[in-house]
Amino acid sequence: MRLKTSLLKEPKHILYLVSCVGWTTAEELYSCSDDHQLVKWNPVTNETTRVLKLPQDVYPIDLHWFPRGIAGKKQSQAESFVLTSSDGKFHLISKLGRVEKSVEAHCGAVLAGRWNYEGTALVTVGEDGQVKIWSKSGMLRSTLAQQGTPVYSVSWAPDSDKVLYTSGKQLIIKPLQPNVKVLQWKAHDGLILKTDWNSVNDLILSAGEDCRYKVWDSFGRVLYNSQPHEYPITSIAWALDGELFAVGSFNTLRLCDKTGWSYALEKPSTGSIFAISWSIDGTQLAGACGNGQVIFAHVVEQHWEWKNFTITLIKRRTMKVHNVINDAVDLLEFRDRVIKASLNYGYLVVSTSLQCYVFSTKNWNTPLIFDLKEGTVSLILQAERHFLLVDGGGLYLYSYEGRLISSPKYPGMRTDILNAQTVSLSNDTLAVKDKADEKVICIFEALSGKPLGDGKPLTHKTEIVEIALDQKGLTSERKIAFIDKNRDLFITSVKRFGKEQKIVKIGTMVQSLAWNDTSNILCGIQDSRFTVWYYPNTVYVDKDLLPKTLYEKDASEFSKTPQIVSFVGNEITIRRADGSLVHLHISPYPAILHGYVSTSRWEDGVRLCRFVKDQTLWACLAAMAVANKDMTTAEIAYAAIGEIDKVQYINSIKDLPSKESRLAHMLLFSGNTQEAETLLLQSGLVYQAIQVNINLYNWERALDLAVKHRTHVDTVLAYRQKFLEDFGKKETNQRFLQYAEGVSV
Repeated sequence: MRLKTSLLKEPKHILYLVSCVGWTTAEELYSCSDDHQLVKWNPVTNETTRVLKLPQDVYPIDLHWFPRGIAGKKQSQAESFVLTSSDGKFHLISKLGRVEKSVEAHCGAVLAGRWNYEGTALVTVGEDGQVKIWSKSGMLRSTLAQQGTPVYSVSWAPDSDKVLYTSGKQLIIKPLQPNVKVLQWKAHDGLILKTDWNSVNDLILSAGEDCRYKVWDSFGRVLYNSQPHEYPITSIAWALDGELFAVGSFNTLRLCDKTGWSYALEKPSTGSIFAISWSIDGTQLAGACGNGQVIFAHVVEQHWEWKNFTITLIKRRTMKVHNVINDAVDLLEFRDRVIKASLNYGYLVVSTSLQCYVFSTKNWNTPLIFDLKEGTVSLILQAERHFLLVDGGGLYLYSYEGRLISSPKYPGMRTDILNAQTVSLSNDTLAVKDKADEKVICIFEALSGKPLGDGKPLTHKTEIVEIALDQKGLTSERKIAFIDKNRDLFITSVKRFGKEQKIVKIGTMVQSLAWNDTSNILCGIQDSRFTVWYYPNTVYVDKDLLPKTLYEKDASEFSKTPQIVSFVGNEITIRRADGSLVHLHISPYPAILHGYVSTSRWEDGVRLCRFVKDQTLWACLAAMAVANKDMTTAEIAYAAIGEIDKVQYINSIKDLPSKESRLAHMLLFSGNTQEAETLLLQSGLVYQAIQVNINLYNWERALDLAVKHRTHVDTVLAYRQKFLEDFGKKETNQRFLQYAEGVSV
């Protein structure tokens, strides 16, 4: 990926530095300079028009457009902006250049002004060290903070409930509610000049006079620390979707990944770049330069890979497809510029500013094309049978034939902050992490768009950071894996009919996870190990077996905080912290075994295990056989891994007379005592139900059942008495004493 930059031959703001820039639409930019002029640019035609001449004593410093799409009304473009200036005022100015209001805000210059995401409040900071919150119309609501040094930069938190501002070398996050803890830490060795806080990934950027830029999480932990540059870093800004950010310095423009490593470095002759603004669709950015220029840069040469295809965006409207097997090259031309694309499951889905194209990898000549409602698509997710488009207006699920299948909705839905970690799609299910309550995952039926099952979302005890649905198998067995704030990995079933399905923890300190595209194998990087869960469902079948179904490998070669990019077939692609890709291969046999089991070819499964002679594979087969209630295979597999006690128990199950009791004992084998008891009682096998509880020493429950069904009370008491005699104890339980008086044992 790289930046394609363009500058006009003659600067428009002659001899004066440009202090601030801001996009209204993807084709229109406003810039403001020390020559007191506000200029409108069209980067496509290179036309510029002067919108407004400010008074001679007003030097502009910062500009921020009012956010689009507020209170359900989707404006296609911003209508007004705030301009802060050196005379201690901020000005609310309309798109046409009319100054609606000027407000005295600070003593000395107002160094930055930012609207919150809802457009309900404005924060300004100044040379007087004050941080002030204003209403939409420019009335002072509160002075949030006061300090002795100037505040150079300010950003809102994603929920607009906290404000991040600078204090010399320190960064401070202050909540709007009083009496809530303030977070403060030393971030740089020099003065901090610029900050930015992204609403999608919740990460913070800071840039300083120590010539470094850094990436932080919202708890103030450093995730990336750059090498020192030659000059102080004067500007830094996130692209809206939180995947990229740009860094500006003297004659320098850098494009970086959200994890910090650099994609591209440009050395334009611009002087210092004082401000960077990304267009709404994230395809281009503009920089305000010290020599009076405005630099435009387009992001080109993104890559997408899948199996034997690599696709590159070579120009704004052209993609190159390379088939590495036969070296065939195809060029795909589009009418408008490409905004997002995704390549998976044999299809390439491309969204431009107005349309969506669906190409099959078998035929690049005849794409399916349909028009988009809203425009700026922020996320494309693919499953085998359909794909999801996310834009500012909602979630839309389309089939690969271009038919709109459903458009799921939930209360308080904010689609602008969804990314691939917080949405997951499979053939029959869509899962979305709720922003209003971070502990909740909303789960929808893909085909109808309605909430799944009884409509209750999945709730966890702590905040969830990443979710992923498995891709294969029956709808009734769909599983979701998720990582919570403590970096613990959990798995649970998606279908919940009244009964609480257990949420089971299967990993700790997990950085990143991915499901395989063709079978339900999960991989993740936990702590310093790369782990593959060949059959995660084992936790519901035989929990002790789970460690035997894992593949583990030392992950120190991936450096710290690696991310899993894809898991296709038996190849896993991991991106290291320095941006390089590492390809790993895992054994192909577990996937073959999954294939056999899904078509109930148990003999083939056993034959494969005997051929491979691998304990892990036998353990997977044992768990799969128990899950599918195939006792013969389970017995062979457990014998192969030396679990003799389980082999004996399975043998005893096979000898049971009735189908119901066999089923009940299978449930007991997997540890589902409650279900086993219910099944026995429904079949009228009361004595067996009582016996099960006696064997598990659930004395109270055994007595309850006996009394309720008026049978075998004496048996329970006899077993209880023998149990107490064996341990030389006296009966102290009142209920047993009471029944013992009335019954002769």
